[in-house]
Amino acid sequence: MSEEAIKLGGKKKSIFMDKVKELLPEGGNLNLCLTCGACSSGCPATGLEGMDPRKFLRMAALGMDEELQSSPWVWMCTMCQRCVYVCPMKIDIPQLVFNARASWPMEDRPKGIKGSCEMAMKNDSTSAMGASPEDFTFVVEDVLEEYREAQPEFKDMQAPIDKKGAEFFVNQNSREPVTEPDEMVPLWKILHLVGADWTYGSKGWAGENYCMFLADNERWEHITRTTANSADELGCKVFLNTE
Repeated sequence: MSEEAIKLGGKKKSIFMDKVKELLPEGGNLNLCLTCGACSSGCPATGLEGMDPRKFLRMAALGMDEELQSSPWVWMCTMCQRCVYVCPMKIDIPQLVFNARASWPMEDRPKGIKGSCEMAMKNDSTSAMGASPEDFTFVVEDVLEEYREAQPEFKDMQAPIDKKGAEFFVNQNSREPVTEPDEMVPLWKILHLVGADWTYGSKGWAGENYCMFLADNERWEHITRTTANSADELGCKVFLNTE
């Protein structure tokens, strides 16, 4: 099946690409593309909406700002960085994608990602499900008690919250305590069996950051800073991101 050709008009200057270059160390190597296609071969979003990372980069280089900044493909990219990993020139295509997302009017961005970001801002849990610190604490303590009783071999298992001086600050996918609380237990068992000194934080315990995927810098930073501050206040040495 042949791919539809890109139709070009006169040569245009890419304001979009120049803006991204200014944000990145060494310009993100955006001018070093060899058109080898390694980025596209490893990309899980290749072919969706007739787009792939190599095509996206070439369109940016050709000044096709309007087409790129309106392409729904930018919301299909997982930001997994595979394209950067396999690229011989280490070109930072995900930054191009991120900034293309940021150019969309907020009301036009995907409702699911937008709603999850907004929910995470409702309280200090930063949970995309809106679970409060009190709700999280209740669920963790309830599930822990149940498993201690049901499985005597884990009667000493801990799932501490706000433990001062713990080595590891551990976060949690926020869907699990709300919809699948039993799914938290395998991680607790692993940490128990290896003797890890760990804790959740009642603040910033949620592991995901939908505001990052929404390309909302201000709210992305707020969520990350809430978690980092919580780990610092507890005196933890390592932030263990389970996501």
